[in-house]
Amino acid sequence: MSYSSSATATGAQEGTVTKRGFWSSRLAFILAATGSAVGLGNIWKFPYITGENGGGAFVLVYLICIAAVGIPIMMAEVLIGRRGGHSPVNSLRLITQRDKLHPLWKWVGVIGVLAGFLILSFYSVIGGWALSYVGTSASGQFSGQTAEAVGSIFSGLLSDPMTLLTWHTLFMALVMVVVARGVSSGLERATSILMPGLFVLLLIMVGYAMTTGHFGEAVSFLFQPDFSKLTTSGVLVALGHAFFTLSLGMAVMMAYGSYLPKNVSIAKASVTVSVMDTGVALLAGLAIFPVVFANGLEPGAGPGLIFQTLPLAFGQMPMGGLFGTLFFVLLVFAAWTSGISLLEPLVEWLEEQKGMNRTISTLIAGFTCWVLGIASILSLNLWSDVTPLGMFAMFEGKTIFDLLDYLTANILLPLGGLLVAVLVGWFMSKQALQNELSLSEGGFRLWHNTLKFITPIAVLVVFFYNLA
Repeated sequence: MSYSSSATATGAQEGTVTKRGFWSSRLAFILAATGSAVGLGNIWKFPYITGENGGGAFVLVYLICIAAVGIPIMMAEVLIGRRGGHSPVNSLRLITQRDKLHPLWKWVGVIGVLAGFLILSFYSVIGGWALSYVGTSASGQFSGQTAEAVGSIFSGLLSDPMTLLTWHTLFMALVMVVVARGVSSGLERATSILMPGLFVLLLIMVGYAMTTGHFGEAVSFLFQPDFSKLTTSGVLVALGHAFFTLSLGMAVMMAYGSYLPKNVSIAKASVTVSVMDTGVALLAGLAIFPVVFANGLEPGAGPGLIFQTLPLAFGQMPMGGLFGTLFFVLLVFAAWTSGISLLEPLVEWLEEQKGMNRTISTLIAGFTCWVLGIASILSLNLWSDVTPLGMFAMFEGKTIFDLLDYLTANILLPLGGLLVAVLVGWFMSKQALQNELSLSEGGFRLWHNTLKFITPIAVLVVFFYNLA
């Protein structure tokens, strides 16, 4: 089904008549949803948590968790969006009315939209770091530098609020320009360019990694299971990352699902997005670890792997300036596509609820998010000693940046995912679910029972583990 900004979808959403766009094809949805899922978590977090937890055994557990937790919840969220046909909040409001459920269930959408908004406020700051590093690498500032010098470049960036504000502003502007253009001209067109570009850059980086002489070592590290190195903590980290990497619990998949035509299989699309997201994470590992091993660096170096360890490595290698620059362009692409998806649910709600046009909705949502991001910027320097909730033991020492990260990752996202699993698995009309998914009887039972029994327990385990 092709999209037109004035297209009217009559009866496509169980009897409702709405004026809204659709993805032009299944591929368009897959690219957009994969763009949302593929973010800094794939290229930044996955390689270092794999390094910290022993490599191949961790990857195997992670893949099992994607199948048991990630895919069932993604299908449920896309289903809610398509069945409701509106923003996450309004989709849930309509569904609760149709299925005669308690109206409080609509707050699942509110939690997701709020989580995405809060995440984008500090995610934009980190996206700004990546933008900054494109120029830093291209200008050769990492070439031949010591670890201390590379570390001082990063600490110098964090300590300069005006520089951070400039990059934060530029990143938010990039996100807002795309979202303001709508589904077809904005989201779909951007992801149709950025996602193939991201894959090409990633493959170039893997090709470069193969020249380091340590590619085989990286393959063994990633894919050869060593269960003696896998701890209970590592299993829980894999479970948590499987949940967060697919953009679950933040209403994104509900918003994107609301633009999904009825003739597209939710199950096939969700599995494809999950496979592509996991593929990017594994390719990122194959691109990063050979460079790390070639320079005798530590694969479990934590978040500093991207902004300190890798710049040091690129600075010591032939053509490192070029490939270091390409790597940070790749990082910007990943952050950009995720940022677009994080802003979309709020913009979609403002359009519906307040009757605003797309541009005004985007300006209001984006500007508000940009303002909140300033607090995260200041918490890295001028407000570094400000800990608003430091009187509570669990928040002791946490800056505003830390609090936003903790609140979203450890509370709002797992809570949102848990509520989605319970709502769809236990309360929504089973016949309506079967009609939306169009699965075989056996396939539907497998998905439904997993969502009812396995997924909620897994999310609860992650929830309490993170709080502890």
